[in-house]
Amino acid sequence: MMNQWQGMGRLTRDPELRSTASGIAVASFSLAIDRDYKDQNGEKQTDFVPVVAWRAKAEFAQKYLKKGRLVCVTGRWEQQNWMDNDGNKRTSWQVVAENFYFADSRKSDEPAYPTEPQFSELDDNGEALPF
Repeated sequence: MMNQWQGMGRLTRDPELRSTASGIAVASFSLAIDRDYKDQNGEKQTDFVPVVAWRAKAEFAQKYLKKGRLVCVTGRWEQQNWMDNDGNKRTSWQVVAENFYFADSRKSDEPAYPTEPQFSELDDNGEALPF
């Protein structure tokens, strides 16, 4: 059996970072994903997919993902069951993010991504380089 999900969409809000009782970081956000077709009225339809990220991915999401950013997310579907205040059984679904990737360019006022190389000017015309 396989439980694999992937999608690309825009964040509907900044990720919300919380911690579990044992101190594990968890971030939640949702993606707005346009469908490839229009409805009978000629309007595009959009799905809103809830996403949760854990530990280091949660901290990364909170730091670098912002409302409106276009991201690709891969992960797995997870079903949650609970009882509401009236005693009715409820079910919801969310994607547990395993990876996410930026699908647009960052704006000049956003922090650099950690994978982006940081360069500095050399003062000595490169004479101190080992090669």
